[in-house]
Amino acid sequence: MNKAVYSFIGVVIYLFIGCNGEKKSTPYDFEQINQKGELTIITLNSSTSYFIYKDEPMGYDYDLAKEFCDYHGLKLNVVVAENSTRLLEMLSKGEGDLVANTISIQNELKDSVLYCGLEQVSRQILVQRSGRKGEMVRDVTQLIGKEVYVKHDTKYHRRLKNLDDELGNGIVIRDIEKDTVTVEDLIAMVSRKEIDYTVADEYIALLNKTYFRNLDVTTPLSFNQRSSWAVRKDMPQLAKALDDWFEENSGKPVYRATIKKYFELSKRLPDSLEGEILVRLPDGAISVFDSIFRKHAPTAGYDWHLLAAVAYQESHFRTDLSSWAGAVGLMGLMPRTAQLYGVEGEELEDPDKSVMAGANYISYLNRYFSKIENQEERVKFVLASYNGGLGHITDARALAQKYGDNPDVWFGSVEKYIELKSKPEYYNDPVVKCGYLRGTEVVNYVRQVMQRWSRYKSPE
Repeated sequence: MNKAVYSFIGVVIYLFIGCNGEKKSTPYDFEQINQKGELTIITLNSSTSYFIYKDEPMGYDYDLAKEFCDYHGLKLNVVVAENSTRLLEMLSKGEGDLVANTISIQNELKDSVLYCGLEQVSRQILVQRSGRKGEMVRDVTQLIGKEVYVKHDTKYHRRLKNLDDELGNGIVIRDIEKDTVTVEDLIAMVSRKEIDYTVADEYIALLNKTYFRNLDVTTPLSFNQRSSWAVRKDMPQLAKALDDWFEENSGKPVYRATIKKYFELSKRLPDSLEGEILVRLPDGAISVFDSIFRKHAPTAGYDWHLLAAVAYQESHFRTDLSSWAGAVGLMGLMPRTAQLYGVEGEELEDPDKSVMAGANYISYLNRYFSKIENQEERVKFVLASYNGGLGHITDARALAQKYGDNPDVWFGSVEKYIELKSKPEYYNDPVVKCGYLRGTEVVNYVRQVMQRWSRYKSPE
């Protein structure tokens, strides 16, 4: 090969490298997002950020992102990160436009991200049971001699260690190293009197108080800490659009309703039926709606007492009740589910239409699980799906199959995996399609409806 050819190749390589080196990436900001018509958020499966319940996407961060998208006429896409570390990694790689999960505001990150949109000011809170005379901790100095349970090598553990050093090593810190135990598990253990104290972020503590009425979450253990949503540094238009929307909407009723939905409205089911009095109306009736339950029972494929048991669990026989999740009416149906059976708007509060739609939905679920031949088992799957959503029950059956349990048996088998779907190693499992679920609520729901159904059939 002669010198002329080498020179030609060298020029081509130089031009190729030079051109590519000077080439700028195509701008992508809110203008391009609007043109595309969709926004992709990166978030976490959790009880606060994003989850699916009754086959509906929910979560505080999700709802706010959805309201922002609706305002701008955008479709919302959701990408779920396996853990908090991956949030910013995925953002930097362009796998999403916005981290819709609050991350700590840190100076070292300000060169790579723009903090914007939702900003939370929170602090770490001592979680304890309320009403314990003489044992309530109201000042950090009262922690001396107390056992406080926290997960090892977390910010809660580090904060406790710092407090312990300041107080002269008097706090008894119980490290939990088991990966399967979450902050919310520890909070539940406080409620159940298995432990006395743990530590959580204030917003997590407030959310869990809506499930456990006996919690006290008023004693701070840290100063306020700021956290926020984030976008890439090269997306100032999106950051401004988010900031403008939050500034305009933060005082409006719809924004306040979102806060109330997740952090104030009670989500608690009764712990058991013990002590519950079965009140019979004249002639032995269970409710004023018995004739309606009887009318639609053939559609459901079960005796009318089951419809009555579901209705009581969902609404306590109130036609105007709306749950924290948006389920409405006597049978506690999500509007989208009721719409499948021709029931919309104010019709959701019509008892006949509500029971008709509920009976049809139960019939559909019964057909879906028709391969479970044991009808006593099948009804438990029907009830679980009615409460938690079909997708989560399908996930739990897949987990049971994977780990060698019977996917056609509820108690002691599939119900176990429904509860485990609140833990990352299970809701991130490849066989799981619907992610996080606070499965304890579903387990309690099935047990209580089954018990109530039995009582309604044999009240004596």
